[in-house]
Amino acid sequence: MAISKILIANRGEIACRVIRTAKKMGIKTVAVYSDADADALHVKQADEAIHIGPSPSNQSYIVIDKILDAIHKSGADAVHPGYGFLSENPAFAEALEKAGIAFIGPPVGAIKAMGDKITSKKLAAEAGVSTVPGHMDLIEDADEAVKIASAIGYPVMIKASAGGGGKGMRIAWNDAEAREGFQSSKNEAKSSFGDDRIFIEKFVDQPRHIEIQVLGDKYGTVLYLGERECSIQRRNQKVVEEAPSPFLDGETRKAMGEQAVALAKAVGYHSAGTVEFIVDGNRNFYFLEMNTRLQVEHPVTELVTGIDLVEQMIRVAAGEKLSFAQDDVTLTGWAIESRLYAEDPYRNFLPSIGRLSRYRPPAEGKRGNGTVIRNDTGVFEGGEISMYYDPMIAKLCTWAPDRITAVDAMGAALDDFEVEGIGHNLPFLSAVMEHPRFRSGKITTAFIAEEFPEGFSGVAPNADAVRALAAIAMVINQTLQKRAVQISGTIGNHRRVVGNSWVVTIAGAEMEGVLETSPDGVFARFGQDAAISVATGWQPGRSHASFHVGGRHMGVKVDLTGSAIRLRWRGIDVTTRVRNPRVAELARLMPIKLPPDTSKMLLCPMPGVITAITVKEGDPVEAGQTLASVEAMKMENVLKAERKGVVKRVAASAGQSLAVDELIMEFE
Repeated sequence: MAISKILIANRGEIACRVIRTAKKMGIKTVAVYSDADADALHVKQADEAIHIGPSPSNQSYIVIDKILDAIHKSGADAVHPGYGFLSENPAFAEALEKAGIAFIGPPVGAIKAMGDKITSKKLAAEAGVSTVPGHMDLIEDADEAVKIASAIGYPVMIKASAGGGGKGMRIAWNDAEAREGFQSSKNEAKSSFGDDRIFIEKFVDQPRHIEIQVLGDKYGTVLYLGERECSIQRRNQKVVEEAPSPFLDGETRKAMGEQAVALAKAVGYHSAGTVEFIVDGNRNFYFLEMNTRLQVEHPVTELVTGIDLVEQMIRVAAGEKLSFAQDDVTLTGWAIESRLYAEDPYRNFLPSIGRLSRYRPPAEGKRGNGTVIRNDTGVFEGGEISMYYDPMIAKLCTWAPDRITAVDAMGAALDDFEVEGIGHNLPFLSAVMEHPRFRSGKITTAFIAEEFPEGFSGVAPNADAVRALAAIAMVINQTLQKRAVQISGTIGNHRRVVGNSWVVTIAGAEMEGVLETSPDGVFARFGQDAAISVATGWQPGRSHASFHVGGRHMGVKVDLTGSAIRLRWRGIDVTTRVRNPRVAELARLMPIKLPPDTSKMLLCPMPGVITAITVKEGDPVEAGQTLASVEAMKMENVLKAERKGVVKRVAASAGQSLAVDELIMEFE
């Protein structure tokens, strides 16, 4: 059958991604949108758009009848479900089949078999695929969860049967965590998927998360398109992915690929899908689950194989045979994907919402050094980040002939990515790219927990970075001073002279510096250190500029606030002040303003809805005791006491919507 119009039953960047390929193929597209998404980018890019209901996804995007009604209104003859929402819902696929609408995805039987983690593990075991030890039957309550977890042996992974994307998942290391994790996973699963079934399996310590991309047609051909390394995770949510894996050898890749294909064939699979494995330090691999949909991280596979997975899904749905064989699949170069999230890394990665006052991604396409930049996004400058949906803003990807060049290209691309108005994880992503362990490829799913055990508080600049940023601050300051002189003009016969000696306050220290100008350019000198060259085209008013410091290119974000110059680069965030020596001398005499004391308050760490308050006024609390829970962006966040105390006042109640830093309770 020929497909002429595709309705995309999704939103955000994945909807935009499908639209891009459909346009390339000459196929018309239909977007659906909720109240919150009336002005969304996917709505603007589609050929037509249909409103499907209120902002909460359970009243719009995951209501099958509303999607079917939109299909009927638009006359679409095919549906692409993206990922999340209805993408792995067999009832939706069955409804489309009954209505005679092509589903751009796998057959219903495969969704049912693989979409349920419990069933999929049993089928994998029957097919001879090695699986992780665990309890594959449903668990009724927390007491049973504790009993099963103890029998398996801690640590264990508590998972939602219908889960995905890190939602409904908890790691438990003892009985108390198993009890609490069971309930939290159950709540998240019900909220995100409408299915609160839970199972438990052994958590393999120090694992790698590596997945195989499969692709099949309706004529029995199934291929594997290499692997993706997805070990950089936080709270079971992937943050950075790459293809290929720096850990696998050719023999292991082939074995994993063949097992993935065998499993797909066992359930009559066609379309794109992913078989996920956990791999230990000896390259032993164990089946985790199969995702019967397009994965968030699919762009890295596309970049190293040259295969457009969305196009292949559409062609398979239209009844075409795959036009290539397994031997035609080659992996060329290296690709990295960084997920840009609306979450504040300085506040334990809590979700952030608001308006994107500035959104300037790096330019896509080939760079002069042979690297490639790709940015899959669903937002735009001036748009809103809503509390109702997943906090992902964009997927920034780089490709290069080798891994370290791809990593360096990602670092530079993150430097050039401007996002303002909300909290976001760009600084953290930059820190990962610069981390020696990541650059070496010696990573596991414990990387973030091990390397950032206290959370993320920014990157402390080393001596070279301090000198470079101090030099940049001096150049910016002198540019501003000279501009001010030009604006003020001459008073009488006097014009203020801008000196070249400065005192830079940076990273808690003072540095005495001199800017020297010669026919060869501008040079910064600090004390007895060798002078370093500083070249830039920065002009006042620009929030980002390229600097060449000592021959090194640095893409730096610049913010001017009063007399302060804030510089951000590679996860480093420093506020500098550049003063002439006399002003610096006087500044040392000024008192330091202290921040307000909030140590006796529990403040809402993110915009969200209070789902539970577990204490009342007058209750004594112990360190680590659960005080409340907040739901935001489909995730339940448990708030615990930092120290022993007594509740003085409870200012919020269950069901109440709070803004960030709004008072929940205070203590005596």
